[in-house]
Amino acid sequence: MIQNREAFLDKLATTLGRERRVEGVQRPDWSVTPQHDVFKDKTQDELVDILQEHCKVIHTTFKRTGREGLLGVLAETIKGYNGKSLITSNDLRHEEYGLMDFFDRNAEDLHVHIWEAEKGKVNQQIAEVADVGLVFSDVTLAESGTVTLFHNKDHGRSISLLPKTFVAIIPKSTLVPRMTQAATLIHKMQTQGEDVPSYVSFITGPSNSADIEMNLIVGVHGPVKATYIVVD
Repeated sequence: MIQNREAFLDKLATTLGRERRVEGVQRPDWSVTPQHDVFKDKTQDELVDILQEHCKVIHTTFKRTGREGLLGVLAETIKGYNGKSLITSNDLRHEEYGLMDFFDRNAEDLHVHIWEAEKGKVNQQIAEVADVGLVFSDVTLAESGTVTLFHNKDHGRSISLLPKTFVAIIPKSTLVPRMTQAATLIHKMQTQGEDVPSYVSFITGPSNSADIEMNLIVGVHGPVKATYIVVD
């Protein structure tokens, strides 16, 4: 629901000293659109290469595997983080990629919590003490090394924010050149009447800050380490 929209727009028009235009407004046709030209001719494999190179810049471990090797790479990653507890979203892709069987087979050594909307803030409390937060990327921006997460009641923001470490599984098909394509996709979802995510996160590697004397510190206010696993 949008509250007080008409009153707000009326006041804005009055402040500008003109009547409101409620029809006949056309979007401008820009003569230069560089945002659409960056990496526009790159193949998916070339975008993977760009992502891999940029992971070095954002202090993120990059791994690549086929579908058949994913569970082994995931196990290796979790073990490398000394992960004993993991939180993840309630995502249909878990079944598709064999993760539910993986969780069952490793139940003795790895405590897994799948986000339960009815538990409310209990999910956040579990995320706060979890060793690993695991998500699937919905859209992946090669240029900046950014994973895009579409949040809903089954996928809380805390999963990628509160655990000690962060792991993103990236289906190769989700790779796009940059933010431009992600914004276009979300806009298209809205105009076509599809369910638009209640919240969208753009996450670029582990948390970091250079606020103090321009000295970069990684792991200040979120996961200390991050791994991207690209799945062909």
